[in-house]
Amino acid sequence: MLETSARLLRLLSLLQARRDWTSAELATRLGVTTRTIRNDVDRLRGLGYPVDARPGVAGGYRLGAGGALPPLLLDDEEAVAVVIGLRTAANGSIAGIEETSVRALAKLQQVLPSRLRRKVSAFQSYALPVPSGGPQADPDVLTVIASACRDHERLRFDYQAHSGAASRRSVEPYRLVNDRRCWYLVAWDVDRDAWRTFRVDRIEPRTPSGPRFTPRALPPDPEIAAQVARGVAEATWRYRARVIVYAPAAYVQGRLPIPVTVESLGEDQCAFEPGSDHPEMLALYLGMLDADFSIADSPELVDALRKLTRRYQRAIDSSQQAPG
Repeated sequence: MLETSARLLRLLSLLQARRDWTSAELATRLGVTTRTIRNDVDRLRGLGYPVDARPGVAGGYRLGAGGALPPLLLDDEEAVAVVIGLRTAANGSIAGIEETSVRALAKLQQVLPSRLRRKVSAFQSYALPVPSGGPQADPDVLTVIASACRDHERLRFDYQAHSGAASRRSVEPYRLVNDRRCWYLVAWDVDRDAWRTFRVDRIEPRTPSGPRFTPRALPPDPEIAAQVARGVAEATWRYRARVIVYAPAAYVQGRLPIPVTVESLGEDQCAFEPGSDHPEMLALYLGMLDADFSIADSPELVDALRKLTRRYQRAIDSSQQAPG
């Protein structure tokens, strides 16, 4: 009996982890026969779990929404509290758990009974959050995207770029990345045949979702996150410059406030290409490198450095003339 119970919990976990499974896949994962899988599915249904079956050679099983929650021993009010908490955390109210919150929310909402969905919707309708000042991603949109990433299903959506240009996209979604309380989708753009990063708060999904796709090779998640951070930092810069710094590349990399590629030009020389909306702000950051540098191809930045130099010199002169 214990072996059967443990197997049922493992089967339930597999059905929650992916949208569709064939009988053969489940049997291989659990080390049993397809007949045992059919019997175990009947047991789960008897316990109130809505397991849908698809007939035919390519058929299989899918965990539907409805009757019961996973075996968390939560009552209705506790389940509602968990969903609301996850939706709040997904918007960045607690730093560091945004991605985990979205993954958990996608799993829980998949099996949330309709009576509890109504309670969650009622709370969201009448609760007034204090604006955070940053872009807000709809938790429902986050859940849709997270589910598509998990199930390897194409997404179709309307998108508004930073410039205001509107377009309709068809993508293969791969990762959701949270950077400085803003959500981004890393996806393969089918029409443009290239990797793209999209701001989630500018995405309006269209239904139904597209067909399943075969996942492409991806770099490790830390590399994806770093690439998104670099792309976000560069996306809206009005001014760019090539800066030659007379210090080791590792030293400069450690002094920069955001991830930027630093090119080594020798033992004590390197180069990088920072940017900013305001050249004066960029000039201040360069001063904080605590190293000598020169500027290439940015007259705006050179003018900002001259302006700061004159201001600092006036401050020095007035300080020396002040009575002791």
